[in-house]
Amino acid sequence: MTDAGLRHGRASLGLGFGVQGVAFALLVTRIPAIQDQYGITDGLLPVFLAAVPVLAGAGSVAAGKAVARVRPGVVLRWAQPLVLLALVGVGAGREVWHAAVALGVFGLAVGALDASMNMLGVSLQRAYGRSIMLGFHAAYSLGGIAGASLAWAGARWDLSLLASYLPVVAVLLPAALAGSRWYTEGGKPRETASGGPEGAGGAVPFRLLLPFCLVMSFAYIGDSTVSNWSAKYLQDVLGGSEQLATVPYNVYMVTTLLGRAVGDLGVRRFGAVTVVRGGSLLAAGGFAVVALAPGPGVGMLGFTMLGFGLCVLVPQTFAAAGRMFPGNSDAAVARLNIFNYVGFLVGSPLVGALGDAWSYRGAMLVPMGLVLVTLVYARAFGPAPARYGGGHERPHTADVG
Repeated sequence: MTDAGLRHGRASLGLGFGVQGVAFALLVTRIPAIQDQYGITDGLLPVFLAAVPVLAGAGSVAAGKAVARVRPGVVLRWAQPLVLLALVGVGAGREVWHAAVALGVFGLAVGALDASMNMLGVSLQRAYGRSIMLGFHAAYSLGGIAGASLAWAGARWDLSLLASYLPVVAVLLPAALAGSRWYTEGGKPRETASGGPEGAGGAVPFRLLLPFCLVMSFAYIGDSTVSNWSAKYLQDVLGGSEQLATVPYNVYMVTTLLGRAVGDLGVRRFGAVTVVRGGSLLAAGGFAVVALAPGPGVGMLGFTMLGFGLCVLVPQTFAAAGRMFPGNSDAAVARLNIFNYVGFLVGSPLVGALGDAWSYRGAMLVPMGLVLVTLVYARAFGPAPARYGGGHERPHTADVG
C-alpha cells in the first residue's frame, strides 16, 4: 500500500465516522418528535429504544460473519447508505409499524457500520505503526455535534422530521458514497514465530477478549449516564434552570471532541496504558464531583471532567483488541463492538432505577466504580510482546502523513 493510498484511506474513513456521528445524533436528539409523529406511548417508547441497540448488536455479529467472505470496506460501503436511508424512513413514515421497520433497519445497519468502521480503523493504525484511532472517533464526535446542532435548528424552526432529515441525507449520502471509493486496509501482519492466537488467522478466545469487553461496557455505561441523565440531574438535583440543564451534554460532547483530537498525541508520547489509566481516573473523578456537587456550577465541572476522561477509553479498547489479535482483528472488533450496545442498554436503566430507589447522587457512584475497574485491566492496553519483535507496532513507513 502506497503512502498516498493510506492517506486517502484515512481521510475517507474519517469522513465515514463523521457522517455516522451526524446520522446518529439526528436520530437520538429528535426522539420526542419521533414519539409525537407516530403516537408512540410512554409505555411503548422504551421497547423501541431498546430494540435499536439489540438489533445493532445483531448487525455487529452479522458484520463479523460477512468479513470472512468480503472485506470490511465492502460492508461499510453498503451499511452507511442504508443507515442514512433508514433515517429518512423514520422521518417519512406515519404508522407505528413504519417506525418499527425503519428503526429496525437503522439498528441492524448501524451495528454493521460501527463494526466495519472500527475494523478499518484498527487496520489502518497497524499500517501507520502509531496511534490514529482517537482521530477517527474525534471525527465521530464532531459529526455528533453537527447533527445535534441541526436537530436543534429543526426543532427551533418547527420543521417536520422529514424536512429535517432529507436535506442532510441528500448531502451526506453522495459524499459517503464518493468517499467509499478510497476505503482501504493496512493489510495483515506477518505471522509470528510462535503462532497462537496472535498469528494470522488465529482464533479469538473470549477469555482473552473479556477484559476489553468489560472496559467497553463500563465506558458506555458512563457515556449513557451522561447522555440520558445529565439534564435531569442538573435541574432536579442541583437546582439548575431548565435552560442551564441543556448545557452539560453539550459541554460533554465538546470536551469529548477536544480530548480525542489530541488523544493520539498523548498515546504516542506517554503510551496507551498511561492514557487509559489517566482517562479512567479523570472520569471517575468527574462522577465523584457530580455526585458531591453543591450546585450546578460544580456539577458542570464534573461533566467537563467526564468528557475528557471517558473519550479515550472506547477508541483505545478497539485498538488494544486489534493489537492482541492482529491476524484476526476483524473478528475481535466485531465481537467487542457488541459490548458497546450492552453498556448502552444497561447504563440508563441502571442509573434510573438506583435514582428512584435510592438517590441520584448515590446512583452516580455506580458508574464511577465501574470506570475505576478499568484500572485493573489497564496493562492489557500495552504493546503485546513478541509481536513484531520488541513488542512495538511495526510502522508501515516512516513518512506516512
